[in-house]
Amino acid sequence: MPFVIISLLVAFTVHEFAHAYTAYKFGDDTAKDQGRLTLNPVHHLDPIGTLFILLAGFGWARPVPVNRRNFANPKLAGVLVSLAGPLSNFLIAFIAFGILFFIIGSAPSFAIELLNMMVWLNVLLFVFNLLPFPPLDGYRIIEDLAPPHTRMKMTQYEQYGVLLFLILVITPLGDYSIHPFLSVMTRAVMTGFQSIFSIFL
Repeated sequence: MPFVIISLLVAFTVHEFAHAYTAYKFGDDTAKDQGRLTLNPVHHLDPIGTLFILLAGFGWARPVPVNRRNFANPKLAGVLVSLAGPLSNFLIAFIAFGILFFIIGSAPSFAIELLNMMVWLNVLLFVFNLLPFPPLDGYRIIEDLAPPHTRMKMTQYEQYGVLLFLILVITPLGDYSIHPFLSVMTRAVMTGFQSIFSIFL
């Protein structure tokens, strides 16, 4: 459990910081003005989400506020801001996998366990957040790429998308839809990491 909590705190903090930093670089100070341009976990944690981390080993962070009207190119900047979060999790997983790959024969067991958890959880968050369901980043990317009339329709029915997403995640229906997809994609990313670092053997 401690390794799960540590890994989630790092993953959530870097994920939200990546959103805030990318938005700031494209001209939106909203997150910065609210103290979110930081790697201090305290500024990113949601009280209920944090409670779930402590009790269940899984939770969520506070979404970073973004005002797309501050972007010179809202469509491009919006996509990159949304993509920054999942990519930060991918980068954490890649680095942790690389460290694990090179030290696995000599590191203490607790370090191996922590790095394994960092890799697995960050790969899972990378894949999970790219799912095309609100309020995930994958949905926001599609929303930004969609033409205006389609985006209006998406906004209109977004609440139903959230409900569908919750049903698929929480109920047994997820065992036949989202969960198998996450499992396959997570293993695929791990296999890719293994192939890349095997070059150095």
